[in-house]
Amino acid sequence: MQDQSLLAAAILGVLEGLTEFIPVSSTGHILLAGHFLGFHSTGKAFEVLIQLGAILAILTVYAGRLLTLATDFPTSARTRRFVLGVLLAFLPAVVLGVALHGFIKTVLFETPSLVAVMLVLGGFVLLWADRRPEQPKYRDFMDLPLGTAFGVGLFQCLALVPGVSRSGSTIVGAILLGADKRSAAEFSFFLSMPTMAGAFGYDLLKNRRLLSFDDATVIAVGFVCAFLAAVFVVRHLLGFVSRRGYAVFGWWRIGVGTVSLMALWPFGG
Repeated sequence: MQDQSLLAAAILGVLEGLTEFIPVSSTGHILLAGHFLGFHSTGKAFEVLIQLGAILAILTVYAGRLLTLATDFPTSARTRRFVLGVLLAFLPAVVLGVALHGFIKTVLFETPSLVAVMLVLGGFVLLWADRRPEQPKYRDFMDLPLGTAFGVGLFQCLALVPGVSRSGSTIVGAILLGADKRSAAEFSFFLSMPTMAGAFGYDLLKNRRLLSFDDATVIAVGFVCAFLAAVFVVRHLLGFVSRRGYAVFGWWRIGVGTVSLMALWPFGG
């Protein structure tokens, strides 16, 4: 039984890493996959805690850029404005996430049909946003004004509903607020760092007394698999969206959501 749990954890970890930074909802995918695999985690902690692997992946890939930001911070007003913009964008999801944590974990995370519906609806939104004529005001992710950054943070709050997608909501929000597709994705990368780290820390704090050694082993497997898969995605995503846009992800969401609804329908999930 433990071997089956470890195999499921590895599958879900790879799925987390592959989907965390693309606009398809990693949480939605692993909740649905976990449902069909019969995988159950204590307090739904696994689904949040394995995000640490994705966090470390983006920190690894962006280490040089982060070092440059840290070096320039004391002397560059542009760098300080960018960092402040990321923190402002991070704030709305923190407030709502803490206030609604119990409802999100015990109700929304336990409703697979909701996840599937959000995948489909989000897919159509992504197709619409991708097909809009591009007239970007911002072609560098560091040039987003503070008000625009805060607006992207408000869009991120939509991702508290599993299946919406954190990266999807922030990317679409940034595009609608004037960023081009590449800079929208890059700003989403940077915003993911405090957002995912905050979610990881808060969930670990809330569930620390419930987790056992077996839980820790399963989470560790998922974490390693998520890290390796996420490194691959982060290294290749920006080039892909610059060339191809986001339509493929919209169609993927619609397909996965539709198939999941068809599979859930007989069981009233």
